[in-house]
Amino acid sequence: MQKLDGKVLASIFWDQNGILLIDYLPKGQTSNAEYYSSLLVQLKDILKKKRRGKVSTGVLLLHENASAYRALATQKKVAYLGFQCLDHPPYSPDLARSDYRLFPGLKKQLKGRHFSSDAEVITAAEVWLDGQPSEFFFKWLANVRATG
Repeated sequence: MQKLDGKVLASIFWDQNGILLIDYLPKGQTSNAEYYSSLLVQLKDILKKKRRGKVSTGVLLLHENASAYRALATQKKVAYLGFQCLDHPPYSPDLARSDYRLFPGLKKQLKGRHFSSDAEVITAAEVWLDGQPSEFFFKWLANVRATG
């Protein structure tokens, strides 16, 4: 048995109806503006397929303040795709929905389990995410609309 380094970096895009896109950063690759911009292009394509009509009514992105998201190249790609970014004030738990809703539940589900490969971790995470009802996602986005 080989020891895993224990980290799988996932970018998860979701809306009030559920998961739209999960991307796993390949081992040894860095998440930078170019990489993130390519995810935004994938997201737009997925929105066209999964949420017909939503792209034309506007897409608002809410993400953390990581440098890849704030980079000029990323901001240009966001504008090119017709998306808008909501400002995310630093240290604002009100807006970090994934950090306070999505990831704690996922971590709880995976805690204490042993996996022999990254693929097993990914499968377990996706099974849990796919099993969440749309109310799980809608509740938190409704709170953003009500308070924001």
